[in-house]
Amino acid sequence: MKKIVILTGAGISAESGIKTFRDSGGLWENHPIEDVATPEGFTRNPHLVYSFYNERRKQASLVNPNKAHKALSDLEKTYGNNLTLITQNVDDLHERSGHKNLYHMHGELNKVRCTNCENITLWKKDLEATSLCSHCVEVGYMRPHIVWFGEMPFYMDFIEEKLRQCDIFCAIGTSAHVYPAAGFVDIVTYYNPQAQTVEINLEASKQASHFKETIYGKATECVPLWVDKQIKGKIAP
Repeated sequence: MKKIVILTGAGISAESGIKTFRDSGGLWENHPIEDVATPEGFTRNPHLVYSFYNERRKQASLVNPNKAHKALSDLEKTYGNNLTLITQNVDDLHERSGHKNLYHMHGELNKVRCTNCENITLWKKDLEATSLCSHCVEVGYMRPHIVWFGEMPFYMDFIEEKLRQCDIFCAIGTSAHVYPAAGFVDIVTYYNPQAQTVEINLEASKQASHFKETIYGKATECVPLWVDKQIKGKIAP
């Protein structure tokens, strides 16, 4: 059975109503990135960073998975463990659509991490400087479980292994501005020149020319059609 790796970015969640954090001016929700998405910003003004992610957490809880999320969940039901979904998104819309084999390379809004004991905890309420770690029972060490600029994304060794092994790679709703994710298609092509590489996006990304196939339009329209082809291709005699 063919092995599929799918990378999703902000574009897939935007159609559910989640704003893409970074705009063309380099701001995240009107905040400079260095203030809310770097370790240095957290050190300078932890209250601002806590408030920023508390608001993002609330925003994400008010929206629902869309047809693109649900289609990818259906694809997983067909391919099982031969499908790996990697997301740059920090929301839980893939999980809520029923997806299981999923890896958040940039962290998760609904989790927090203690920098004292490194324990990761499910967290859906507001996070504050006074929040207590349930594991080491210390105060003042809790931070959002988010990969900030200057930090290494999660699961990179595992992801690179999956990319080297895959037969189909599909990038959905990602602008290819941020590495290492922007280079995933090149890893796939290097190790398997015959691999099918597909970009599904509203418009061409910076890496569009590196894909063998490009599909442009809304994720809620294009992803279900692409998924349907993959499912039919698998079950065809």
